[in-house]
Amino acid sequence: MQINLERLQQNLHDLNEIGYNPDDRGFYRIGFSDADMQGRHWLMERARSLDLDTYMDGAGNVFFGIGARDKPMILMGSHIDTVPAGGYFDGSLGAMAALEVIETMREHQPELDTPIWGVATAEEEGRFGGMLGAQAMSGKLTPDWLQEAHDADGVYLKDAMAAQGLDVMKALEAAIPTERLKAFVELHIEQGPVLFQKDLQIGVVEGISGVFKWIVHLKGKADHAGTAPMDMRSDAFMGLADFAHEIERIIAENGTDKSRITVGKVELKPGHPHTVPGEAIFTIVGRDMDNDIMTDLANACRRALSAIARKHRLMFEYEQVSWLAPKPCSSRLVDLIEQQTKQRGYSYLRMPSGAGHDTQFMSEVTDAGLIFIPSINGVSHAPDEWSHWHDVEAGTNILLDTVAAIAGDSDPNAWLHTRGKENGDKNSQ
Repeated sequence: MQINLERLQQNLHDLNEIGYNPDDRGFYRIGFSDADMQGRHWLMERARSLDLDTYMDGAGNVFFGIGARDKPMILMGSHIDTVPAGGYFDGSLGAMAALEVIETMREHQPELDTPIWGVATAEEEGRFGGMLGAQAMSGKLTPDWLQEAHDADGVYLKDAMAAQGLDVMKALEAAIPTERLKAFVELHIEQGPVLFQKDLQIGVVEGISGVFKWIVHLKGKADHAGTAPMDMRSDAFMGLADFAHEIERIIAENGTDKSRITVGKVELKPGHPHTVPGEAIFTIVGRDMDNDIMTDLANACRRALSAIARKHRLMFEYEQVSWLAPKPCSSRLVDLIEQQTKQRGYSYLRMPSGAGHDTQFMSEVTDAGLIFIPSINGVSHAPDEWSHWHDVEAGTNILLDTVAAIAGDSDPNAWLHTRGKENGDKNSQ
């Protein structure tokens, strides 16, 4: 079987007509924005036009597929929400590839017994501090979190959902019973430079980095920029600047080569050119493949910020918005994806994912696997994100082969009859 690349390209194009900004060439389908919901309703209409079953659950996840909902299904997909000024493929590729795989399998195997479904997950990009759709499907939400979750601008999740006609508490009803899942497979761009720089076609992902997100407040005293002596200021920006310089040291002393710490959003108050900043509000996002290392990084950030606050006569407060532990992918699915990649003759690498994905939550309730294709120059979360169409086709064909292999085997434990023979081969092509 081969996927229809032209059909996949058209679906991606039609989805990406929604939320496109010609001024910066970025995409703006922010979680639970009008454009995001327009994209979800577009997808449901497209699925209906193809005679697929479709529905939206209480978390905003859009499902589409073939086969009974009460039988163990193979679920594919990714998110269709974006960061502000996001790229063409991030998330969207996985959802549209799932639609293409379903269409291809229906054309070639019309009598297929196994339910094959796709999903466009809701609010994966973490506007409200988590991965709402995948957390809902895997039963990892709590009423308290749903009521208290908010974005960096103070907008509450419950209010953003209500504005779209959704009841936030209905997300608690979106959990999928484990007996209804046979496997979950996600296709995604790498969002990093490894595959592109090594000129490889496929990333066989072995595990997904954990991530924590903080909102930090450094509070000092706003003052006149001309009359306040430098040694008498309580300058919140100086505290932020000092912390930025500490990041490399924190990773060197407490992290690994897979550790990442990022200050990604900053607000200075009162925000006037002639006023010493009295408050700095900023985010810290930390990542690693080991949960203990993440804890060490978080503790080191806390110690550094406390010391900096004392130095600059500031008050230090922070809120931990989310903590997502690292997750391994299913070893059986990793081996199966590698096997399908070899059979196609594609070059590949078994690798970790530094970015978080829906797969990390789905791995807690079923066998879950993640397939990467290269991002040109490693760019993502930006308008100039792009991947070559031949890589898109290759990755979608591997998704197709993997799903077909699982669907064609009545015993999930028999996906690989010679499992583990080639585990040491990191890149045989």
